[in-house]
Amino acid sequence: MSNTPSDDVVLLAHGSGGTLSRDLVSGTVLSHIGNPTLRRLDDSAVVEANGRIAFTTDSYIVDPIFFPGGDIGRLAVCGTVNDLSMVGARPLCISLALIIEEGFPTSHLDRIMESIHAACDESGVEIVTGDTKVVNRGKADKLFINTAGIGAIAQAIDVSGHNACPGDRILLSGTIADHGVAIMGSREGLSFSSEIESDCAPLNGLVSAVLEAGGNAVHAMRDPTRGGLASTLNEIAAQSGVSIRIEEGQIPVAPGVRGACEMLGMDPLYVANEGKLVAIVSPEVAPAVLEAMRGHRYGKSAIDVGEVAQGKPGRVTMRTLMGPTRLVPMLAGELLPRIC
Repeated sequence: MSNTPSDDVVLLAHGSGGTLSRDLVSGTVLSHIGNPTLRRLDDSAVVEANGRIAFTTDSYIVDPIFFPGGDIGRLAVCGTVNDLSMVGARPLCISLALIIEEGFPTSHLDRIMESIHAACDESGVEIVTGDTKVVNRGKADKLFINTAGIGAIAQAIDVSGHNACPGDRILLSGTIADHGVAIMGSREGLSFSSEIESDCAPLNGLVSAVLEAGGNAVHAMRDPTRGGLASTLNEIAAQSGVSIRIEEGQIPVAPGVRGACEMLGMDPLYVANEGKLVAIVSPEVAPAVLEAMRGHRYGKSAIDVGEVAQGKPGRVTMRTLMGPTRLVPMLAGELLPRIC
């Protein structure tokens, strides 16, 4: 196994902490996402913040790393921004840790860094600290990314999965299952009747619109990623000790995605999303919040899909198109691995 320096692929020596590590960080990473805080390359970043702070971390192992509508880099930034936003925080800064398999093309890393830069610009956050590690061939699968994020929460904001109340309306920002189907199609080389792209997007701007319209009557928000909309609603119902009722006829699914799910035997309710949110709000502000969501580029198809109700705590039900009501349990097992 050769460790000869190469401009074309990542070598084990790039993770040694020596000159090749410096070259990788300075020449590839900082050239795309560098800023004054990150370029200091201290062991910890020092940032200014006042008041309550939100802190999150996540890891990204999506396969394939490039997919219709995005890539692992955009996914990492958007996922971290969205996790902060779902508690009402204004995202401030992110850490970025790369675990790279030896032999990974540096051209691919360049492309991913460019995507990270673009996602940071769109969401208004900066990468302020990070790390790189290189592992032997066969000991990872191309590239894994770990992030952590910090955000500031205004004093009046109290958004949590524990706050849903009977009578609240459940607002969904758009079509579901786009991301999971895009990943499945790309991974398996499937061809669908229409092009299907991931909905991967930063939602902090949409969340700002929701909070401006609804204020402290916005009780809970969540981005329905792994496990899809069904699992997310089950989590909120359990956290808040309430029952949730949704309407099948109100759940938006793009025609191509619906057809793909039928072909693959998947229920769109359980398929992952990476650019949608659920907002649970008091009924008196629901129309204003819905209007605000529809005025944002990532909420144009927002719709009221149901309500929080009195009933068995933790139960989610759905009135079907045929009329009867059925139970919507949380996803059991893994529907589609390595989607984020």
